[in-house]
Amino acid sequence: MLFRTWDFDEDRDFPAVAEVADHVGVTHTVVSSHALVKRVLADPATFLPGNALDAMTPIPVSALRILIRYGFRLPPTLANNGMPSHPGIRAITARALHPERVEAVRPWLTDLVRDRVAGFTKRLESGESVDLYAELAADVPLLVLSRLVELPEAAVDAVKDFSRAALELFWAPVDEPRQRALADEVGRFHAVLRKFVKDAGGLVGELRDHAAAKGLPKDTPIGALFFLLVAGQETTSQFLTLLMHRLTRERRVLDGLGDGSIAVDDVVEEGLRLTPPIPTWRRIAGQDTTLDGHAIPKGRSIVLWLARAGAQLAGPSFVPGQPGSRKHLAFGAGAHRCVGAQLSRMESAVIVGETFPLLRKATVVRAPWCPDNLSFRMPDAFTISF
Repeated sequence: MLFRTWDFDEDRDFPAVAEVADHVGVTHTVVSSHALVKRVLADPATFLPGNALDAMTPIPVSALRILIRYGFRLPPTLANNGMPSHPGIRAITARALHPERVEAVRPWLTDLVRDRVAGFTKRLESGESVDLYAELAADVPLLVLSRLVELPEAAVDAVKDFSRAALELFWAPVDEPRQRALADEVGRFHAVLRKFVKDAGGLVGELRDHAAAKGLPKDTPIGALFFLLVAGQETTSQFLTLLMHRLTRERRVLDGLGDGSIAVDDVVEEGLRLTPPIPTWRRIAGQDTTLDGHAIPKGRSIVLWLARAGAQLAGPSFVPGQPGSRKHLAFGAGAHRCVGAQLSRMESAVIVGETFPLLRKATVVRAPWCPDNLSFRMPDAFTISF
């Protein structure tokens, strides 16, 4: 269940707090209640973020050697940082992704998406099919991020291969041969990041100077950039794919977008509630504690079921604008709430606003398939025809 929480039947009962053993026999406390998930996220002193990037499948020595060969290190920076250095690193990142800077990108993004959709329409009307993941959702968030944050010059495919490899290596149940292959993919791109960071400007340069001034590890900007390249674009790619697919089954919503009775922003928020980009996230108990009467020992892994918590707010039906729709925890809460939330919302609003006419006429040829993973759904395709 841990690795496919999105497949869990919403009609089935699941306790607010439960103990679940994963594939290597480690016990996790799964928290599914909205109130309790929010409580855990808001208390980083009791529920530490340090395990957020720990590999769910322990990385064997053979794969570790590959990572070490590339000089791979991930010091605590953003999601996994419960130390005093977190606020400073977060503040620098937040400036780069400030809502005003994000909003300034909207006209450029709208033109880009509109042009692509026009091309899709011609192809669909001629009888072709279009993969909206591969041809739209996969690269657009990366292109947007590149306009806000100075990134290394690398082909889009190379960045996508790296980011998906990282999600599999750290959050999926994988065997040793696959771990070695993933370690090589992740390690090679990590070496590219290390070389890039030396002379980069913008956000990366600020982080580099900040680390030097505060005596933080030299790899601090690499760790932050590593996470941004995963969380800052891959999660949005996945969410956009899943949201567009969901909308093909929501004719009333598409009609409402067409006649203006339903707002695009409300559709995005309802999508975040029901198909969040990250269905679960982790914390670790920093001390012996209790949740809803359940004893949780120090060191216990806690899996926060964000998707289940969101569904509890208003039920499983997709009703944009309904009470509770915007109270989801898709971006987390507290000190580690996603710093790129506004960026993801803006990108999603543009793509929903430009693609819904296609989706109204679409027949799904190939629905997204998602591999086993703790926190990321990683859809592989979404093909439509008229």
